[in-house]
Amino acid sequence: MTGLDAGFLYMETPTLHMHTLKIAVVDPSGVPGGYSFDLLKEVLASRLKYLPPFRRRVVEVPFGITHPVWVEDPDFDLDYHVRRVAVPAPGGPHEFGELISDIASHQLDRRRPLWELWVVEGLEHGHVGVVAKIHHAAADGVAAAAMLADVLGVGDHDPGAQEPDTWRPDPIPSDWQLFAGAVRSLAVALFHLPDLLVRTFQGLFRLVRRRRAGGDLPPPPFSAPAVSFNRALTPHRKFVFTSVSLDDVKQLKEALGATVNDIVLALSAAALRRYLQERGELPVRPLMAGVPVSVGEMGTRSSGNMVSNLFTSIPTDVADPIERVRSVHRMMKGAKEVHNALGAEMLADWTELTPPRPFAAFMRFYSRRELASRFRPPINVVISNVPGPRTPLEIAGARLASIYSMGPILEGIGLNITVWSYTGSLNFGIVSCRELMPDLWRLTDYIHDALEELKKAVASEGTNEGKNA
Repeated sequence: MTGLDAGFLYMETPTLHMHTLKIAVVDPSGVPGGYSFDLLKEVLASRLKYLPPFRRRVVEVPFGITHPVWVEDPDFDLDYHVRRVAVPAPGGPHEFGELISDIASHQLDRRRPLWELWVVEGLEHGHVGVVAKIHHAAADGVAAAAMLADVLGVGDHDPGAQEPDTWRPDPIPSDWQLFAGAVRSLAVALFHLPDLLVRTFQGLFRLVRRRRAGGDLPPPPFSAPAVSFNRALTPHRKFVFTSVSLDDVKQLKEALGATVNDIVLALSAAALRRYLQERGELPVRPLMAGVPVSVGEMGTRSSGNMVSNLFTSIPTDVADPIERVRSVHRMMKGAKEVHNALGAEMLADWTELTPPRPFAAFMRFYSRRELASRFRPPINVVISNVPGPRTPLEIAGARLASIYSMGPILEGIGLNITVWSYTGSLNFGIVSCRELMPDLWRLTDYIHDALEELKKAVASEGTNEGKNA
């Protein structure tokens, strides 16, 4: 296990859950012979040979001298991982969201492979939900998208390669084998430490020089103003979701010379601005967001984490919708320059030297003492935009109608907005703690309002430019 993957294990506490959710809604009307739970489970079983993270469990190294290892589980039990449940009538978004919130509020069992799959029946229109709960140590967003493609039978497999008939569990390594492997791994990491120190100082020097040059750069972390959702976490999650037209977003980004991600950040900023205004707590300074960025290509892997983060301000202080997009575009350009100055892989390299037990003990202490409620947060919100499947997908004849994602929230950073694109839609999945943001559904309405406001502003600007010409 890499240090970056293991870090998601060390961070976990009873209130800080490091699993992610991938929520698919399928239309089973086209399934030959009709849908059944047993059929879905049978299809999943046939795809396990392509899903290493679904088969592996964590094995700790003696004395915790280095990171745990992944082992093919000799006691793998598919029936444990795949669950069946129904939502109450009428099975609309709010009923589905409440069930997802409950699933998200419970940690995964580390004695087994770190995933669960909940098949949700009773949704409106006769649809079926599939909620996959996967630990972040096993996969980031890009890897999860690749796993989705594998489950649906469209993974990027070499047609000339001989496909495995099945997969074989591993024997659990002895303590001596684990210890010897850990020593070798630690020795390699220490051997590369001088080079890492040089690269770190070079990166910091480039960053200082870039900041002295001025320009539109986001403020550094820990300069964010604290708001009500920047407090210590509780175990109870609240998940909501909505979708907007991807075509509308693409038209706006073309009109404004921006990117899809710029529009996502601007819509999120507008929704948060209104939410905080209505609560009487809108800060004068803009909020800050962490924006995960992948350093691996979709389709090249289906496990592990190849992700870094850049930090940017989001213009919750700006009232004009067009200026919000332009501000996001400028700040993201500066954030990328800061990120590149430090080096995308530097954090991952340092995590290889993270001492497991002290790190985990510190996180439990920080969480138990609710220290996040006493100190300024490094950022306010995480906003992630993951390119989803580009073509319509199906499983056993059931059409994939929509897909949403839920990322983790962190101590002091009690809001995560994760967006996946799929067949003409941008699908927003939003999570917080029930106690921090009980009215979280309001954000979904505000995102739609922000999109309409931006469309009208762009149309008005275009009309005025036409008159002036």
